[in-house]
Amino acid sequence: MPSAPNRIPSANILIVDDNDLGLLARKSVLAELGHHVVTCPKPREALELCSKQKFDLIVTDFKMPSMNGLEFIVQIRLTSPGVPIILLSGFTDTLGLSEENTGADAVIQKSSNEVAHLIRCVNRLLKKAAPKKPASSQPSMKRAAVRKQGE
Repeated sequence: MPSAPNRIPSANILIVDDNDLGLLARKSVLAELGHHVVTCPKPREALELCSKQKFDLIVTDFKMPSMNGLEFIVQIRLTSPGVPIILLSGFTDTLGLSEENTGADAVIQKSSNEVAHLIRCVNRLLKKAAPKKPASSQPSMKRAAVRKQGE
């Protein structure tokens, strides 16, 4: 059965949050979309996980004990600079958190719209990070022009 156009392939996603209910809820949403989701309640343990396996995307909470989301992002960027990161916070407006000042690829305010924003951001970031088809698999302009002339 052919896959639907623009369908995002399954990704390996890490969610870091000290709130067990938040972890479970976000994991359920992303797993339902077909992603493999690993959860971790402690940022330091999450860093160790990242050193042992590759993640296609990371979702992290901002406010956590021992290391906040910004400190966690700095550490991830040192070891895996290209991995897309989504930062979640209930304080984005109050603290002025944005993509420009956090190092995250997306910042989401925790709210009643969080799930919809999370799904859109995950899809957008995974689509952006997906490898493009090699140029050799697409007909070049020159070959297409040659074929047209021969008709």
